[in-house]
Amino acid sequence: MDGIKINGERLLADLRAMRAMGAAGTGVVRPAFSEIDMTARRWLAERYTEAGLTATIDGVGNVLGKSANPGPALLIGSHSDTQPTGGWLDGALGVAYGLEVVRALAEDPATKHLAVDAVSWQDEESRFYGCLGSRSFCGGFPAEAEQGLTDKDGVALSDALAQAGLTDVPRLSSGEHDYMGFLEAHIEQGPHLETDGLRIGIVESIVGLGGMVFTFTGQQNHAGTTMMAGRKDAATALYALANAINEEFPKVAGERSVWTMGRVLLRPGAPSIVPGYAELELQYRDVDPAVLDRFEATAHDLVARINGRGGAVAEAKPSRVRIAPAHMDEGFRGHLAKAAERHAPGNWTAMPSGAFHDAGVVCAVMPCAMLFIPSIGGISHDFAEDSHVEDIILGCEVLATGAAAILTAAV
Repeated sequence: MDGIKINGERLLADLRAMRAMGAAGTGVVRPAFSEIDMTARRWLAERYTEAGLTATIDGVGNVLGKSANPGPALLIGSHSDTQPTGGWLDGALGVAYGLEVVRALAEDPATKHLAVDAVSWQDEESRFYGCLGSRSFCGGFPAEAEQGLTDKDGVALSDALAQAGLTDVPRLSSGEHDYMGFLEAHIEQGPHLETDGLRIGIVESIVGLGGMVFTFTGQQNHAGTTMMAGRKDAATALYALANAINEEFPKVAGERSVWTMGRVLLRPGAPSIVPGYAELELQYRDVDPAVLDRFEATAHDLVARINGRGGAVAEAKPSRVRIAPAHMDEGFRGHLAKAAERHAPGNWTAMPSGAFHDAGVVCAVMPCAMLFIPSIGGISHDFAEDSHVEDIILGCEVLATGAAAILTAAV
């Protein structure tokens, strides 16, 4: 199949229009279910309608544009909510790609008969529940998970739904749609493509993710009168465990394993008081479940080692339900790889995704594939996030050509 030609200026105009909704300096603040988020979703529904799709905003805020064309259908999109201080392309890129692929295929006589639906999932960024929209669509957001759910500021999901006008609005379900698969495009959110001088990444697998929270219970006491040998210092135990994790995890890690200790709590948090309580939260990621198992086992061994020294008592428990690695469909990947070679010969690679995405949820109910474009400086989840315009346009051309190839092969 010949390469599909997209309208680059139209694509960029859509991205810039979304960027303006919640703009904050060079970034965007558009948290799920906020007023500006719902404004952006209604705007997107209008664009879907203009593109000839039947647009729906469901009861959790997912925006779906459905094609009238018969035959096998592909679903293409991503999410349009952002981090509290987010970049302008994270999620929005894949949403704009979905819309542009619909329009580009409709404008080409050779592909205008193909069925592509476009989607923007809700709350991928976990204001209330990670990948809430795609999980709801796939049956992974049961009523019991919804009850009492609040964001970090204590806002109840039920109140956010009511304010957004979504209470009692029907919710989309994958069981009601017979898609042959889902395609998602995204910025890499990492440095590998840029560092290697490549322009397209075809995702092989999305990493699995585990997390643990460690608590340290000691004895709060006076910092000047409590001798070192008699202390039960919760902070000292925390620091020892953190250092041991950084020393021992590399011994059991995979090639692209990562781990982060991103949250620490010390009580009472005063310079003249020996801390009596502390918390440390750990997250680790890899594409191999065996590596995740080794990280967990190592962490428990290190806790036992800390407790063997005396002093504060350390305990470990899961901080989240483990997310298993998600493997992308080999056939879809092959079509995207051929499209990448057509549009960017020699300038693409197969690679894992170190970040989680909606495709990692959707692949439980249908075949999925993902495409990456480079992130400048590897920066994401920050106002400084950006990608080169040429890469933005190229990525959409590759996705459109790959989507057309997948659909044509299925007809």
